[in-house]
Amino acid sequence: MNSLIAMAKEFARDEDGITAIEYGLIAATMVTAVMTAFAYLGPALGDAFEAIADHIKNP
Repeated sequence: MNSLIAMAKEFARDEDGITAIEYGLIAATMVTAVMTAFAYLGPALGDAFEAIADHIKNP
């Protein structure tokens, strides 16, 4: 994990060859990661919020 963070920091500092295509690829990767996380966590979060709402309605 530390090496991944170190590589990300090095990539952020490197200014050679940065183009709109690379930024687009980074953004697409981030969007995919966020969508995947919400797809896996969405049902669990929905159940948790429903349980909280039930406890608020019926103390």
